[in-house]
This record gives sequence, structure tokens and C-alpha cells, in this order.
Amino acid sequence: MINEIGQAIIKAADWLCGYPLFFLLIGGGIYLFVSSGAVSLRRLPAALAELRRKHTGDSESGQISSVQALAGVVAATVGLGNIAGVAIALVMGGPGAIFWMWVSAIVGMATKYHEGVLAIMYRGKDDKGRPQGGPMHIIEQGLGMKWKPLARFFAIAGLFGTMCIMNANQLTEAFLTMFTTPEALAPGGAWAAAGSYLGLDGESAFRLLAGCIIAAIVAVVILGGIKRIARVASFMVPFMVGLYFVMVLYIIISHIDGVPAVFGRIFSEAFNLQAGLGALAGIAIIGARRAALVNDAGIGTASIMHGASHNNSPVREGLIAMLGPSIDSGLVCTLTAMAILLCVPEVQDSQGMAGLSIAMTAFSRGIPGGAYLLLFVVVCFAMSSMFSYSFYGTTCANYLFGSRRGGLYAYIFLASLIIFAVVPIEAAVGACDLFYALMAIPTMSAILLLSGRVRRATAEFFAKKLEKH
Repeated sequence: MINEIGQAIIKAADWLCGYPLFFLLIGGGIYLFVSSGAVSLRRLPAALAELRRKHTGDSESGQISSVQALAGVVAATVGLGNIAGVAIALVMGGPGAIFWMWVSAIVGMATKYHEGVLAIMYRGKDDKGRPQGGPMHIIEQGLGMKWKPLARFFAIAGLFGTMCIMNANQLTEAFLTMFTTPEALAPGGAWAAAGSYLGLDGESAFRLLAGCIIAAIVAVVILGGIKRIARVASFMVPFMVGLYFVMVLYIIISHIDGVPAVFGRIFSEAFNLQAGLGALAGIAIIGARRAALVNDAGIGTASIMHGASHNNSPVREGLIAMLGPSIDSGLVCTLTAMAILLCVPEVQDSQGMAGLSIAMTAFSRGIPGGAYLLLFVVVCFAMSSMFSYSFYGTTCANYLFGSRRGGLYAYIFLASLIIFAVVPIEAAVGACDLFYALMAIPTMSAILLLSGRVRRATAEFFAKKLEKH
């Protein structure tokens, strides 16, 4: 019976998280891009200027700065999907898939702009009077209390969808691959001997220890609340993206003769029949399954983080929010693609090979000790995601149960990291994917219904700005 339920969950997740989610997010994003007058392109200079601008605000209107909110969002979205997901897209769609990733990044920026504007325009408060954002507050205040069941629907889905089950399991898997041997895990080996005291085999014993270490590190950050999460994210995001950039820059310089050919393949293969269909499938996998997850545009998590900003200008917050996809789906995914295409030109012959394995192969070929450097980056990516996602889940719990009982969610989140580092997780991952997809339904519904108000606020903001000049 349990197996049947698990299989049903997996099948439902496979269906909903595939093309239905893809068309909801990408189709809705295209509408927002067009109806906003291509905001992610036209207003990009203004967004970059806003990032450099000194922001003012007060503690009563928020808890963190707009830039810290952006760092928190990017910390959540830059993860395994930016590495393994890109490799999968290249296998399925070839180099032309990268062009379509750039397109999806531009579309995602338009969606994130709307989320940022609405997060401040319809910011709510918890039972202690602290400012909070998120689709539940956008729905309640923007659409009215008759829509409250939809707001609660999002919060319930958010409790489960923001658990980092995949991150905990895959990070442990990476440690297992890099730091153990079959002999140590086999009966009679060191890990098997350690596990015997707990009634576990060698692999489970290693996974348990790794899960406890991961949970302990995450606990130090998330139990300090949103301000500590934001401070850590503000340090980690520039560091890990910068390190990744330096690694890929080394590969580019050492393979400089192959760079023109790589870009030539990206553009020449973007519009042929194979790349068109294959890349679309690749984007569906990245955007709708593991990493619509790459930039979270339209899922609703960004509005939770940006709603905690002490910025009082909805449009200014929207401009900063829309930079997120340009970093995760744009810059980081492009860096991964360049490394793979330069070092593993035969990537399309890698059918059946895990995406992370392809990336490991590329960095091993391109940099001395590259596999270990990439593992370090993967650890940073995965940990930063856990920090931000714990805040998202806690905010949903506070909305549903009040801040006193909602605060217990952080401990449940930490326990889940240990549990899912050890146990088989196929059904659990399917359940989380399913709830994650369900978060998109109320979020995109609210954004599309309120998009007219965003357009009016945008027009008024830039009209006043023009008058000042």
C-alpha cells in the first residue's frame, strides 16, 4: 500500500512538474514580459543603477536591505540545477539549449520584477507585527479576503515544497563518492564497523554522519533568523559566484582557441530542428522540474524574501528583484555551459550519465584538482540554498500557525536534512516537487491578476523620475 502511494506521488509529480508547470511559468512569464513592455530589457540599466544606490529604510518596514534580499534569493536559487541541470540540457538539446536558457532568464526577470513590486505593495505582518512578504499576503491584500483559501493553499504547499530534501541527499552522495572507498563501506571496513554500533551498514553510517554535520552547520545560520541568513548570504553569494567565475575563466583562458567555436555552436544550433525541440525539453527539465528551480520565478519564494526588505518603494524593489535570474539562469548557467562545452565537446554522447558527473569530468579535465574545487563550490551552492529555504518554510509556518508555533518549523527542517541524507528518497523528492509545483499555481494566478497594478505603478514611478530630470 505504501509503495503504491509512493508511486502515485511520483507519477503525479512527474506529470505536474513537467509541461504543465513549464507552460504556466514560461507562458505566464512571456505574457508578463510583453504586457510590461519588455521590462527586463528596457529597465535593466535602471535596475543596475538601483543596485548601486544607497537604500534607505527603517526597521519597522522591514528587517533586511534590498541587496541582502537579492543575495538571499540568489543563495536559494544558485544550486545543483545550475550545474547538473545545465549538463542535462546540453545532453538533450546540444549547445543551442544555452540560447534558450538566456531567453528563459529574460522571461524570468519579468516575472521576478512583478513579484518584487507586489511583495512591497502588499506586504503583510505576522502576529507580532513584524513585516512579512509572500504570495499569501499578496493574495489577501491584493485580491481580497475572499481569496484567503488560495493564500492558505500556497502556505501549506510552501511548508513541504521548500524542504531541501534533494540538496541534503545529493550533497551527501557527493561526499560519499569523493571521500570513501568501496572497501571502507563493505562489511569489515571502517564505516561498516562504525555503523554496527547503530545497526547500520557502512554507507548508512557515513550518510548519517554527513547529514548531522550538514544540519549542524545549517542550524548555526538559520536559528539566528532572517538577519543572520541575509548576512551570511551577502557574503557567500559574491564569494561562491566569484570563485566559480575564476574557475571557468581559467578554463576559458587555457582553451581560448575553442571559445569562438563554442559561441558559434550555441547560436547556430539554437534554431535548427534538433536543438529547437531538444532545447525546449532541456529547459522544461531545468525550468519546470529540478530548477524552474533554477531561478524560482513565479514560484513565490522571491516575494517572501523581498517582502522582508525595508525598502518602501515597490518599483525599486522590483528592479532589484529582477536581477536574480540574470545571475542564476544567466551568468552561472552560462559559466557551467562554457566549462562543459570546452572540456567535454562530446557531451551529447553522454546519454545516461548523471549531470553532476559530466560537470565533474569537465572541471577535472580543465583544472588541476578541478573535481575537488567543483565539489567545494557545490557544497557552497547547496548550503546557501538550505539557509534561504528554511526562511521560506518558516514564514509559511508563521502565517498558518502563528510565530510561536511556526518557529518550530526550523527544527523540523533541520531534522529532515539528517533523515533524507540517509533514507531512500524517491517518493519524498516526488512529494516535494509536487508541492513546489503547487506553489506556482496561486503565485502565478495572483501575479497575472494584479499585473495591471504593477504596470500602473511602474508608469507612475518612471514618470516622476523623468519629471525630476
